[in-house]
Amino acid sequence: MTHYTAVQDDQAKSNVDIVLTAMRELFADKDLTAIDRYWAEPYIQHSPQMPNGLDALRKVVPNLEGFSWEPQRIAAQGDLVFTHSIVHGWAPNPVAIVDIFRLDNGRIVEHWDVVQDIVSAEESANGNTMV
Repeated sequence: MTHYTAVQDDQAKSNVDIVLTAMRELFADKDLTAIDRYWAEPYIQHSPQMPNGLDALRKVVPNLEGFSWEPQRIAAQGDLVFTHSIVHGWAPNPVAIVDIFRLDNGRIVEHWDVVQDIVSAEESANGNTMV
């Protein structure tokens, strides 16, 4: 469930739609053909756990057990889409992830992420939830 979406213009809205569809088809539906529809080479990966290139996605996705990507907040500006999500199945416990996707001609061509273990509001120094 998305709590908040902020977009700057029609191109940003289109990019948000592409990212949401791409991520759903690839990770929820485990449809590897989504890579051919929504990603493009050269695919530049900044996540320290993943190498560059689309072959890495083709290898990782089938092995993800119990994976779910639940975007909570989405923002976009120009060619960038930012998501703040709860993710299960990427790490041993649920994590909060901020993903940044760069699109070119309607295809995802670059990705960054920041991953944090989720702690409860009671365990947090500020008493706030993480997502």
